[in-house]
Amino acid sequence: MQNRYKVSFLAAVVLAAVVVISGCGKPAASAKPPMTAPEVGIVVVQPERVAITTELSGRTAALLVAEVRPQVGGIIQKRLFTEGSDVKAGEVLYQIEPASYQAAYASARAAVGKAEAGLTPVRLKADRFKQLVAINAVSKQDFDDAAAAVKSAEAEVEAAKAQMDTARINLAYTRVTAPIAGRIGRSSVTVGSLVTASQAAPLSTIQKFDPVYVDVTQSSSDMLRLKRALASGQLKNGGASQARVKLLLEDGSAYPLEGVLKFSDVTVDQSTGSVTLRTIFPNPKQLLLPGMYVRAILEEGVNEQAILVPQQAVSRDPAGNATAMVVGAGDKVEPRTLKTSRAIGDKWLVSEGLKAGDRLIVEGLQKAKPGAGVKTVAFGSKPAAPVSPVTSAAAAKK
Repeated sequence: MQNRYKVSFLAAVVLAAVVVISGCGKPAASAKPPMTAPEVGIVVVQPERVAITTELSGRTAALLVAEVRPQVGGIIQKRLFTEGSDVKAGEVLYQIEPASYQAAYASARAAVGKAEAGLTPVRLKADRFKQLVAINAVSKQDFDDAAAAVKSAEAEVEAAKAQMDTARINLAYTRVTAPIAGRIGRSSVTVGSLVTASQAAPLSTIQKFDPVYVDVTQSSSDMLRLKRALASGQLKNGGASQARVKLLLEDGSAYPLEGVLKFSDVTVDQSTGSVTLRTIFPNPKQLLLPGMYVRAILEEGVNEQAILVPQQAVSRDPAGNATAMVVGAGDKVEPRTLKTSRAIGDKWLVSEGLKAGDRLIVEGLQKAKPGAGVKTVAFGSKPAAPVSPVTSAAAAKK
């Protein structure tokens, strides 16, 4: 019995020792680490010089367009060009059967010779009567009749020459030539087709598109806004000679050459409320074809004190207003209501709500509460490594 009490006593002693040893292994202080201010990434707002551009949609148009039509009727004898090729001004495109026009020209030329032959004796008679009337050998009436006959014969000669010129011109019109230099399209007629003078349907069309026009449209409200900005001095106009334009093609690629703004239309389209702007682009490789859909990036002016902020720093309140958070005095978070005019790349152009020197919170917005203190670091810098509770406890124990 006594041995049993000794064993129980020893077991109690061992248990007490284990509890003491276990207690000694725990940290002396179990208090939570002190709260630190959340870290946010900021950018310091600074005004900068920015070229203000606007993107407008439009279509390309040929610089010159000429529809080829015959000026005399007849049968097409030859077609002397390749469809889709470049032609020069004055190059012969079609040959109309010329036989009848050659005969008409020969007849008109013979009529001129006949009229000139009839003029000679009449003129000689008038010269003789002029001498005879001076000595009263003939009456003045006979002399007047002879002089009138000369003028009538001269008129007949001029009329015959005009008829000959007409016949010569019609004969030349049997050679249908290119009115301008450019690229010719498909032919609407073939050899053997009958054509008529000044017919409605063109034989073909020639277009010159180097350089090429790009006609874009801008709403009248945007034009008024631009004029107000220029009048107030918010924007500075670089001058008509510097109104450069860039082009984006249908597939989204950028056209390698810059264009210039030529003019703005003087009337507003009542159906769309827009104004047409005409720009011109060099097109040496003829990459731009008439009728292509393009987007033109037009330089409106220059803002010398523009404020650009990253888009991720701006959010919207339930009313749709743009808002942002800045770090104010005492490193306290302050909300701001902004007015943004447009997006430029990945940034917003802010017209109201921010000024130079403001510390705008870009990163860590979810931790930035209005009125709360924060620790600021430059946006994009590597954040400090967080301190784990185990490390804090170990540091406290040391």
